[in-house]
Amino acid sequence: MTELLAGFLGPLLIDDETARMIGTDADIRAMREFEIALAISEAEHGLISEQAANRIAEAGANFAPDRSQLAIGALRDGVVPADFVKQMRAHIGAPASDSLHFGATSQDVIDTALALKLKPLFDLYETRLAAISKWLGSLLANFGDRDLMGRTRMQAAIPISVANRLAVWKGLVDRAQDDLPMIRERVLVVSLAGAAGSSEKFGDRINAVRISLARRLGLGVPTYVPHAARDRIADLGNWLSKVTGAFGKIGQDVALMAQNEMAEIALSGGGGSSAMAHKQNPVRAEVLVALARFNAVQLSGLHQSLVHEQERSGAAWTLEWMILPQMLNATGISLVHADAMLASIKRIGGYQ
Repeated sequence: MTELLAGFLGPLLIDDETARMIGTDADIRAMREFEIALAISEAEHGLISEQAANRIAEAGANFAPDRSQLAIGALRDGVVPADFVKQMRAHIGAPASDSLHFGATSQDVIDTALALKLKPLFDLYETRLAAISKWLGSLLANFGDRDLMGRTRMQAAIPISVANRLAVWKGLVDRAQDDLPMIRERVLVVSLAGAAGSSEKFGDRINAVRISLARRLGLGVPTYVPHAARDRIADLGNWLSKVTGAFGKIGQDVALMAQNEMAEIALSGGGGSSAMAHKQNPVRAEVLVALARFNAVQLSGLHQSLVHEQERSGAAWTLEWMILPQMLNATGISLVHADAMLASIKRIGGYQ
């Protein structure tokens, strides 16, 4: 969906680093990594031969699928892994190809690939949150003791300090950062449960294979079958919306403080108008508000994708694919704009 914003609006609304981490290249790497790690783990526990696993690992390492065929396959099958595995089997060759993807299903590939893609993305978010928290700490140190009019329901209330308002901003950011380890633990897990979630081809070795697979991929092992239980994805969406919501609150405050009649904050940078040369619009603050509202709206759709009928839902799953990448992008670019906006603050409190 973010491709629709490419061009003029790209730098404003698309985070290139997030796009790279969750895009097609990352998908292919993650699916390939899953299939290789699965084969090695299965050989370790006697489900396929060591020779087959070695061939899958050796040949699979340089496997580059035909992307146009993957797109055709996705249209035909509703999922990418079916054609991905078909092409990878042809690349590996018989007889080892028969052992590729043993016991797995498309959902195992896609869900585990998502976890693999989110690992570096969470690292990026954590780094950006830490930088923003540091900016807020600097603003507290530089301007915290200045006077500011407190406002409730957008009306003047009683005098407060700049520190009072900044403490609210920083608390929102720091709590989002504090919640990230829990989100990592919930979301960064392997999926391996087979065609209908019953792990029918693994027998009593399923737990051992899952543990081996998770260890190789640097992921956790869920205590449940995640195919139709999407609460961890809802938790991720909740966190993403809280992050953008925090910056939306900060952005809304900054936009109000920047009004000419208030003059409670001074910003450097752009914000020009085509018709009114005297204006300096608080652009990044406004975009932060928009991104917060965008993720809040998407969250309801992501919660709709919790409704999986029986052991797997094609409709709910497709809805999740449509929404989650947009929320990840909105969070990434929100972090970029928040950092830049805070860095542009020249003064808080007092008057020019």
